[in-house]
Amino acid sequence: MMSTSYIVKELYIYPIKSLAGISCKSARAEEMGFENDRRWMLVDEFNQFITQREYPFLSQFYPQISDGKMSITYLDKKHEFFIDENLGTPISSMVWDDKSEVVEVNKTTSEWFTAQLGFTCKLVKIINSGDRKHTNSKLDTTFNVSLADGYPYLLIGSESLDNLNEKLQEKITVLRFRPNIVISTAVAHEEDTFEAFQIGNGKFKNIKPCGRCIMVNNDPSKGVVKKEPLKTLSKYRKVDNSVFFGTNLVCLENAIINVGDAIVF
Repeated sequence: MMSTSYIVKELYIYPIKSLAGISCKSARAEEMGFENDRRWMLVDEFNQFITQREYPFLSQFYPQISDGKMSITYLDKKHEFFIDENLGTPISSMVWDDKSEVVEVNKTTSEWFTAQLGFTCKLVKIINSGDRKHTNSKLDTTFNVSLADGYPYLLIGSESLDNLNEKLQEKITVLRFRPNIVISTAVAHEEDTFEAFQIGNGKFKNIKPCGRCIMVNNDPSKGVVKKEPLKTLSKYRKVDNSVFFGTNLVCLENAIINVGDAIVF
């Protein structure tokens, strides 16, 4: 059954974990996430991943991808590298509890990020599907994932944000929640109840609502952490110790999906 009430409004990728995202008109959905989404991350000298939780100003690093290159702009500085570049030597890292095999992009890029952040770090990349696996114990299923916190895709319905903004004094944009897919909805949080569906030829399965952390309090346009929206969300979206907003998906069949595509159940 096709529903015309659910339409893709926005698509985003976040090439480097915890840096700013890129708004897209279309994106290639793959098992590990959209093409070039969270395939890179920054790690410290101990190969521990680095995020906005500790360094909110990472939201001020803006990536762009064109002609096989990624460019990063931070303040008045810019750096670029080829998206296929890597040094080839495997590095063992972790994303939360998941072992992740990554490779360093190149020394110059690592040195550039080290200079901007003020401590030793490397930019690394996950290359192959299966280099990081994430297990859902409730479903007893293991997924091949990217370097995103958990699952490859985050879906948010427009009404969920509108409903939240009605409760907030200072309105926020959907960028606080770092979605991959934003769809038009009529009822707040109805996306939580979706099961399997298609967007274009892409097949998706809803895994679970997404538990949110302090990162949603970081205003991405300024890199400043505030008290909202977590304070307000915790009043009506808290279950046990988690505050939910948006829902996590996996992709079961690869495809190009576009802004304007309908959600088909």
